[in-house]
Amino acid sequence: MEYWFTENQAAGLRVSIQVEGVLERCKTPYQEAVVSRTARFGGMLTLDNVIQTTERDEFMYHEMICHVPMCSHPAPRRALVVGGGDGGSVREILKHPVERVDLVEIDEKVLDLARRNLPSISCKLDDPRVTVTIGDGIEFVKSANDAYDVIVVDSTDPVGPAVGLFGEEFLRAIKRALRGDGLFVAQTGSPFYFPDEVGRVFGCVKGIFPKSGVYLGCVPTYPGGMWSYTIGSMAHEFTTPAGGRTVPGTKYYSPEIHRAAFRLPPFVERILEGDAD
Repeated sequence: MEYWFTENQAAGLRVSIQVEGVLERCKTPYQEAVVSRTARFGGMLTLDNVIQTTERDEFMYHEMICHVPMCSHPAPRRALVVGGGDGGSVREILKHPVERVDLVEIDEKVLDLARRNLPSISCKLDDPRVTVTIGDGIEFVKSANDAYDVIVVDSTDPVGPAVGLFGEEFLRAIKRALRGDGLFVAQTGSPFYFPDEVGRVFGCVKGIFPKSGVYLGCVPTYPGGMWSYTIGSMAHEFTTPAGGRTVPGTKYYSPEIHRAAFRLPPFVERILEGDAD
């Protein structure tokens, strides 16, 4: 039966998407996970009634969270994805000549749902270069030292099981887990609706990493459409692709988009300066 899924995305903001049917629903130890078939966005994964990804617009998010750091590193060979159980970030990272990708996801049910219902997103989870670990991403990162060229924190928002992924202790562990010229990136939400979150995480990253920045992209089903990513680098500049690198087969990312994403509107610049009003 047709109905409308409605997410309370922020104070005073609701977004509704027409749903044609529920493909699978389950209660996990951490959250309620649902994959629905929508009229406009294809398959849609929600966790605790919050949209995580849809088949129609996921490329905008996954390409930007992955290709900006991957293309900023001149020769990334080993990458880590924390969260990202739908598999989209793994798929995009494998477009680069990497030797190994580690994926750490705390909720095994999310992986199972994505494999069964979202094959266009999860299609590379069983690639031989991918190692999947079911467990706590925070503890996994703490146990890794000088191991990764790129770390992608593809998490939910800082509530529930993901709350620790936005703290100073975890960011310092990420720094130790990176090789001497490594980079990391995390999704940091809407600068319009959640400016305090964006400013706080950027402030932590700036205090820990030699180089730091924020860039923007568009994700239509996320609150406000404008989405931020915070990047920290041990050595490399990241506002332009290293050596003019390109990625074949992308639908959103390009070298021109890479450079433009760091040209921030004045209101976002003010957030990063500590003025979120």
